[in-house]
Amino acid sequence: MRIGIMGAMSEEIDGIVAKMTEKKITESCNRIFYEGQFFGVDVVVVFSRWGKVAAAITATTLITRFNVDKVIFTGIAGAIVPDLNMGDIVVGQHFFQHDMDARPFLRRYEIPLSGLTSIASLESEIELASNAVHNFLKKEKDFRQTLIAHQIKSPKMYLGDIASGDLFVSGSQRKANINRNLPSVLCVEMEGAAVAQVCFDFNVPFAVIRTISDVANENPNIDVEEFNYFKNNLAAQYGFFILREYVQLLS
Repeated sequence: MRIGIMGAMSEEIDGIVAKMTEKKITESCNRIFYEGQFFGVDVVVVFSRWGKVAAAITATTLITRFNVDKVIFTGIAGAIVPDLNMGDIVVGQHFFQHDMDARPFLRRYEIPLSGLTSIASLESEIELASNAVHNFLKKEKDFRQTLIAHQIKSPKMYLGDIASGDLFVSGSQRKANINRNLPSVLCVEMEGAAVAQVCFDFNVPFAVIRTISDVANENPNIDVEEFNYFKNNLAAQYGFFILREYVQLLS
């Protein structure tokens, strides 16, 4: 079993790469791929870069060049429902492209030539990812104390849908539009649905695990300092702990 691990920001994979053994570094398509062992499991770890096209290129390379058996995407996302708070974790079930709109030729959000408006992760992958997150939340008491120091007191896990698009969702109108048209979506980001589409076409299992870093409210400048601290300091630790639990469940 060889797992491809992707993060949309370099900070989101740094902790994983630091703990890998037997590392081999390969540069391809302007990316650095780290092959090796992560707690006894064969992995390939890569910073995908931002956006759907970048994520699709990275996922395709993992599958076709590095022959991974499944793909895991970890990173941050913005909440668009009021129940989610900074530090909560969403395990994705269905993945929409909220900027896909070929009307009147296709339904809104329909992926051309697929007949689908969303792509689903396998139930087995959702269950495995959920168990990894549950174990992380249960075990990492020292990290939980760090979170409390930054006003993240009781992070929770949610199962739900995720929407991706090549834009940063801020402002009440954009949030309301997504809520109205895609009511099952919990959070938004810029890569997950592209990874889902690539994996679907290659028949490769995948999971997307997103940590909430902001609430996508009407003021894009609010809590910028807090967001940057979370992104630069805490997001990598979330990714490391969750992926460690994930590979230990596998082994």
